[in-house]
Amino acid sequence: MSLNLLLDNADPSIWTKWFKLGIFNGVTTNPTLLKEANQPCTLENLFFLAQEAKKLNYKELHIQAWGEDSLDLFKCGLAIGKLSTPNMHVHVKIPISKEGCKAAVELIKARISVTFTACYQVKQVLIASAIGCSYIAPYMGRINDEGRDGKAELINMQKVLEGTGSNCKILVASIRKTTDMNYLACQGIKSFTINKEIAEELFECESTKKAIEKFQKDAIFSRKM
Repeated sequence: MSLNLLLDNADPSIWTKWFKLGIFNGVTTNPTLLKEANQPCTLENLFFLAQEAKKLNYKELHIQAWGEDSLDLFKCGLAIGKLSTPNMHVHVKIPISKEGCKAAVELIKARISVTFTACYQVKQVLIASAIGCSYIAPYMGRINDEGRDGKAELINMQKVLEGTGSNCKILVASIRKTTDMNYLACQGIKSFTINKEIAEELFECESTKKAIEKFQKDAIFSRKM
């Protein structure tokens, strides 16, 4: 698998803007992002959003289930999982807890792909490996906020997956710096979900800007020769 970039956002207008650049394979959302985008956290609205992502030809959509217990999470996740199409794979995001784990097991039995979310510790990756999750999403920036080395923690998570022969993939979330993405990509981690600010930062380079300006000036000059 080559680099898999996902846009962490719940606003279809932002999805449209960034899809045109061709760097994003899909979108990730959660109830907090839905709230920020003034999108109702309802199954009816998720169906609408899935249709919007499908129209744009995104290949992956990660949508978070919600509920008070494992049964609620399972029922919600089951409905979300049915939004998958042959051309767009929907992954159900489930918080990694005991209730979340019970729901995730049943969803996987129902052949629905699960992304464990809200991962903070290496040991949690063992759970994802044991039950066969497709992804696990550690919150790198928030791990750093707790005074730990997020890069080192994620490398150890990757080692656990490799050591257990798991097909589960790290999906790095809560990214604050593009340099962290560079480092983790060099260590073999290939899936990242980033917000639009980090996406903008990927394109920021003053030296490139100056080179483009010179190319344009020289092109104009050469046409007048």
